[in-house]
Amino acid sequence: MLYEAAGRCRAPSGGKVYPSVGIKENHLDTHEAAGALAEYTFKIDGMTCASCSGRVERALKKVPGVQDASVNLATEKASITASSAVTAQTLVDAVQRAGYAAAEVRAAAPALRDAPAPWWPVALATALSLPLIAPMLLQQFGVHWMLPGWLQLALATPVQFWLGARFYRAGWHAARAMSGNMDLLVAIGTSAAYGLSLYLMLAHGDSAPHLYFESSATVITLVLLGKWLEARAKRQTLAALGALESLRPAQALVRRAGVDAVVPVAEVRVGDTVIVRPGDRVPVDGVVVEGSSELDESLLTGESMPVPKHAGSAVTGGAVNAGGMLVITATAVGGATMLSQIIRLVEDAQAVKAPIQRLVDKVSAVFVPVVLLISVLTLLAWGVTSGDWQQALLNAVAVQVIACPCALGLATPTSIMAGTGVAARYGILIKDADALETAHAVTAVVFDKTGTLTEGRPTLAAVEGEPEVLALAWAVQQYSDHPLASAVAAAARAVTSAPAAASNAQALPGRGVSAVVGESTVYLGNARLMRELGVDVGSAEAHERLGRTVSYLALAAAGGTPRLAGLLAFGDTVKPSARAAVARLQKQGIKCVMLTGDNAGSAGAVAAAVGITDFRAEVLPAEKSQAVADLKRDGHIVAMVGDGINDAPALASADIGIAMATGTDVAMHTAGITLMRGDPALVADAIAISNRTYRKIRQNLGWAFVYNIVGVPLAAFGLLNPVIAGAAMALSSVSVVTNALLLRRWRPESGAMP
Repeated sequence: MLYEAAGRCRAPSGGKVYPSVGIKENHLDTHEAAGALAEYTFKIDGMTCASCSGRVERALKKVPGVQDASVNLATEKASITASSAVTAQTLVDAVQRAGYAAAEVRAAAPALRDAPAPWWPVALATALSLPLIAPMLLQQFGVHWMLPGWLQLALATPVQFWLGARFYRAGWHAARAMSGNMDLLVAIGTSAAYGLSLYLMLAHGDSAPHLYFESSATVITLVLLGKWLEARAKRQTLAALGALESLRPAQALVRRAGVDAVVPVAEVRVGDTVIVRPGDRVPVDGVVVEGSSELDESLLTGESMPVPKHAGSAVTGGAVNAGGMLVITATAVGGATMLSQIIRLVEDAQAVKAPIQRLVDKVSAVFVPVVLLISVLTLLAWGVTSGDWQQALLNAVAVQVIACPCALGLATPTSIMAGTGVAARYGILIKDADALETAHAVTAVVFDKTGTLTEGRPTLAAVEGEPEVLALAWAVQQYSDHPLASAVAAAARAVTSAPAAASNAQALPGRGVSAVVGESTVYLGNARLMRELGVDVGSAEAHERLGRTVSYLALAAAGGTPRLAGLLAFGDTVKPSARAAVARLQKQGIKCVMLTGDNAGSAGAVAAAVGITDFRAEVLPAEKSQAVADLKRDGHIVAMVGDGINDAPALASADIGIAMATGTDVAMHTAGITLMRGDPALVADAIAISNRTYRKIRQNLGWAFVYNIVGVPLAAFGLLNPVIAGAAMALSSVSVVTNALLLRRWRPESGAMP
């Protein structure tokens, strides 16, 4: 768009601004001043089901000064927004009073993956339980054999009270907090089966009827197995994040005082000279000052081909140097690097709850008390009607064991973790769960033109008018980093070494720029600006037919009337994937619209090239927002795709903003999704992964709800014994996480490489 980002000026010092992905910083070692809000992240230990995460969340929200708290069962993390008067220790104490342990996660530190869950408790519990369940299995083949009661007691006791101690501890904390969770259900149920067996053995000795030690031990073994498999599967949902973290080199080769030395990356400072040898990973973000090479940025951007780099090129930490040696100047280190911000973005997206999770939270808050009530009613109903209180107790135990809310708690977050993780591998960064949930419903996509559908690297194709037009154009926008300004500077340097001095420079958003050069005020901008100045620009139809962007330059002497001095015509290339991207969206029934501040001729040429029939030219930033609002009023769910400062209002007003990481910080701060490559094909890919993820969420929630709706009545009516109930309960959690892991097989149609 012509001067669409005219406000993107930098200070006369010429300091370059490098794009970030717009991450909201957590506090580091100090918090904001009094009255401000601080953000905390805590690792929560001891949660086992949705009831646990709900109780921790409620405990945190009760702390005075806490504005919001969200606890994610899958990541086992709590995200809290609170006034700066709230200390981390206060929040830790609140979690501990709820019966759990909490440790603050510092934003400056690299994210650490949990150690794998130990396998030996499952193996030992299995070894102790198999002899107990073997007689029951042999009966199916006509072999009637039973272990002595004392041996059953000896095998079941360590499983119940040593390997199963975690259920008693967590269940006690829940009961003390006047709440319930999965552990309380397992502890009560297995204790009832164990206690009944012990009573029968002591009361009847060797003539005791069937004992139920195998039920208590096997249920605990199956639950332990299920939790181990669940933990193992959850770790796999973080594989994409682990791959990003593995890009962080531990050391860097730094040149100081003419001496090259290997130092830890943490000791590299902004401004240091860093040497990147062939085959090395770039340790920090920087600018190449010497050498040329190609960098493999596929794990950062999804770009399958190596990217050429030479003096003046920006490089990103984590990329692999595939060619010659590079000498770079560090511009961002530590938590300020692009890689660190990407990792934090993915972590934040995985930590935030999706709106659909609210239903699950409401259900889980009352789930355990309702299950306990059903269990008591089952016990009384069977005992009173049949007189068989042993069978009544076993049916009540089966109700408690099968009604585990784990699957409900894991259904949504595991899908979000897997979906955002695989999207990040292909250069699609999803800021939060709201964006992920909204994108699947998009019915209209609004594209900016320059830098979104076109390359955004225009070249000066023609200059017409007075001889000084080019020199004045360079002078008036010498402090701007707009693509058109870069094109002017590149052409002007071939004629003169430096721009003339300019003062009182002003950005005129959506129109152009102005400045005082010498004795005259210079105006450089589009036809709209010229009309406002009362300048007749005539016709530039010849340039517009070629799809060129036309800027007009007008001069006004002190107190005089502006007059037209000339024009500059810029050519920009449509991105190769733009037409295919629009076609993919239109094939899905999504309406495509293009908005631009450029002239109608240029806009029409680009729209025709990409296959868009609905476009609007000479649109101001505020009018972009209005166009988005009009589409929303017509019933559309609108996604806005842009990369400039002028796109920020429209990105914010759209249902979902999608920003190109090749654009400005402001656009990416405002957007819900950031595309790490300036490839419009990723727009359709972002909507596709949102669709796939949301489908998995619905599948998992459906499975979890149906499982409990079917399982609890079957157990209550005596159709499930505790062993089968325990196996079904373990299977439910594992199946939900495994289904979410299928998202890792997703591949974008655009052909991006991980």
